[in-house]
Amino acid sequence: MRKKHTLLFLLFITIGFAQIPTGYYNTATGSGYTLKTQLYNIINNNTNSAVSSSNYGGLWILYTDTALRDNYYENNGSLLDIYSEKPAGPDSYEYSSTSQQCGNYSGEGSCYNREHLMPQSVFNSAYPMYSDAHSVVPSDGSVNGARGNFPFGVVATANYTSTNGSKRGNNLDSGYSAGYSSTVFEPINEFKGDVARAMLYFVTRYENQVTSWTYDMFNGTSNQVYTDTFIKILLTWHLQDPVSPYEIAKNNAVYIFQGNRNPFIDNPSYVCSVWNTICVTLSLDTVNTLELVSIYPNPSNTNSINIKSQAQLDSITLLNINGQVILEIQNPELNNNTFTVNNLNAGFYFLKLNSNNIIVTKKVIIK
Repeated sequence: MRKKHTLLFLLFITIGFAQIPTGYYNTATGSGYTLKTQLYNIINNNTNSAVSSSNYGGLWILYTDTALRDNYYENNGSLLDIYSEKPAGPDSYEYSSTSQQCGNYSGEGSCYNREHLMPQSVFNSAYPMYSDAHSVVPSDGSVNGARGNFPFGVVATANYTSTNGSKRGNNLDSGYSAGYSSTVFEPINEFKGDVARAMLYFVTRYENQVTSWTYDMFNGTSNQVYTDTFIKILLTWHLQDPVSPYEIAKNNAVYIFQGNRNPFIDNPSYVCSVWNTICVTLSLDTVNTLELVSIYPNPSNTNSINIKSQAQLDSITLLNINGQVILEIQNPELNNNTFTVNNLNAGFYFLKLNSNNIIVTKKVIIK
């Protein structure tokens, strides 16, 4: 789903992971919704919480940061907008200057503005949600308007399509998106995981307030938060579209901007550790069981990693950043569904897991 990245980008990933503060997640030791609350206690200190327009205005400055620019597709430093970026070819339009902020727009490509992935009407435009850079992203103004306040979902038949293929229409009421048939907005595959992790961050960061808000995506609780339909959509997108170098770089930039991180970018396995029961259901219905493998700790400070898998593994292969095989284990014996790899040198690795001729690759950092 992701384009192949050069050695430069792989090194960029390593740098990105290395910027997670030492011990930042030390208290994230639980599982299920206990873990979610532990993560809330870690990330609930974003510093842009004052009721001041300067916090929201500061997003314009953040959007000029290199991390939020296109260093991944055209690689030309233009604003990276998930609703207009075309991963496989040239974009229909690009924004390169801060002077292209909206104002008024006459159509797609006119100007860009600030898109609240969680619509601001949900929380009455209150701070700090209103200016939280993890969930407020740069977006073409016209596409932002077309998305409106609609939930994210799987479009059955589009009544609107942006130039990069993002679309709006009634939700496909079947498969993993069954249970909702009203209008939704669907980003392209390349950015579905980005959106999902931002939405999961939002309800974790604001779990102490979410029950006071009403939205079609919510079920009225502070634990699962999303209805069965929408949590399945978000979890599926998270599993099918892994964390990208863009997300890692953006996470680091936002941490500098407001002082907290998105844990589901730093540690993608947290998602299925929190919403574990639903992830297991998805593994049976829509997602290969190998996608649910948990690698921890990652990054690791102990020169070892644990591989927890519900699937029987035929082989484990560890490769370095140059693609050279460092370690290969055939038919590993798992203890309580877990296999531990020890004595690893510091560095960035790819971990290839093979089960029944299905292969998934995970990124691993050893500090």
